[in-house]
Amino acid sequence: MSIQPDTKNWTWVLERPCPECGFDARSIVHARVAPMVRANAGAWQRVLASAAVDVRPDAATWSPLEYGCHVRDVFRTMTGRVDLVLAEADPMFPNWDQDATAVEDAYDTQDPARVAAELAGAASAFADRFDGLRAEQWIRPGRRSDGAQFTLESLARYALHDVVHHLIDVPRLEDPA
Repeated sequence: MSIQPDTKNWTWVLERPCPECGFDARSIVHARVAPMVRANAGAWQRVLASAAVDVRPDAATWSPLEYGCHVRDVFRTMTGRVDLVLAEADPMFPNWDQDATAVEDAYDTQDPARVAAELAGAASAFADRFDGLRAEQWIRPGRRSDGAQFTLESLARYALHDVVHHLIDVPRLEDPA
C-alpha cells in the first residue's frame, strides 16, 4: 500500500486547538515564533539521528526520515512565502503539492544526516525572518490559490502547527546513543 495523499484543509488549526497534537495556534505570540521554530529543529535532529529513521511503522505511514524531509520542505516553502509577503502586496502563493514532492524527491532514500543539516538550515532561515519583524509586518497578507488567506502572523502559526504536529506522527524513538 502506498502513502495516501493528505487532502485535508488544515487551516482550521488557526481557529481551535488540534485534537491530535494539542497545539493551539491561537496561543502563540510573536516573540515565541522564532524560538519555537529553533526548538522544533532541535527535536528533529534527535529524530533524524535514530537508528530506525528510515523504517516505516506500516506501509501507509511515512518513516521518520520522510517526515523529516517534509518538515525541511515546509520550512523552505514557508520561508519563500514570508519573503513573498514582505516583497509584494497580498501575493498569491505558488502551489505546493507536498505529496508529489515526497515522491519526486524520493524522501525515503535521502541521507538522514544531510536531511538533518538541511532541516536545521531551513528552520534557521524561517526563524530569522520573524526575529526582526515590525508590528505592521505581522499583518501583511498573502493567499493560497484555494482561497485561504493568511497574514505573516497566521502563516507562522500555521507552519508551527505543521512541524510540531509531525513530531507526534513519528514513532516514539529512543535517544540515539
